[in-house]
Amino acid sequence: MKRADGRKYDELRLVEIITGYQSFAEGSALIKLGKTHVLCSVSVDERVPPFLKGSGTGWITAEYAMLPRSTVTRSQRDSVAGRVGGRNQEIQRLIGRSLRAVADMDKLGERTLIVDCDVIQADGGTRTAAITGAYVALHQAMETLAKMGVISSIPLKSAVAATSVGIVNTYMMLDLCYDEDSQAAVDFNVVMTGKGEFVEIQGTAEGKPFPRASVDDLLTLAEKGIKQLFQVQQDVLTSTR
Repeated sequence: MKRADGRKYDELRLVEIITGYQSFAEGSALIKLGKTHVLCSVSVDERVPPFLKGSGTGWITAEYAMLPRSTVTRSQRDSVAGRVGGRNQEIQRLIGRSLRAVADMDKLGERTLIVDCDVIQADGGTRTAAITGAYVALHQAMETLAKMGVISSIPLKSAVAATSVGIVNTYMMLDLCYDEDSQAAVDFNVVMTGKGEFVEIQGTAEGKPFPRASVDDLLTLAEKGIKQLFQVQQDVLTSTR
């Protein structure tokens, strides 16, 4: 099946990652995944949450938000609403879990790396783009700390990236844009490490339940796309050294 934007069923949208996008952050990256654009930055705080004080272990946490006109119609800022929306809370926790899964917290020392992911433009897949871009920004921040002598090496055990897959009009598709996602009968978000391990699999049937065979096929499709994202991450990080 040919898709609205001409892609094949197993083809990612055009991916671009620009590092050092913000001058004052320890690490930053703007990821463009088709029309979805997410700005990721990392800040270093020389403190840890109370439950980690005295442990010698660091922490990585994330915040996620969408700019009011990142979508077709304007959305209200969380600051105006007076609370972080449930969707944003869920996504920022997912980003944090994904990054902590590949970091060596003991080697980070008692400091917190705060990852901000701000969606500038949304056309589906913002959470998966945020994870993929956040890893690059995190790597850059850790490289900055290592060059300053704050840490002895880059405490990352592996890369991490994510993509979406789904079933739209009975066809399996990789990296869903908004129009595809809104029509999907089955929608998965998949997070994997560079070692081929899964960090998280979020899968939902929007109507009719799906069989086990569909899960296996969707995960295989997601793995194909994520391997391509790993290569993009690696190429970008290598070019900045």
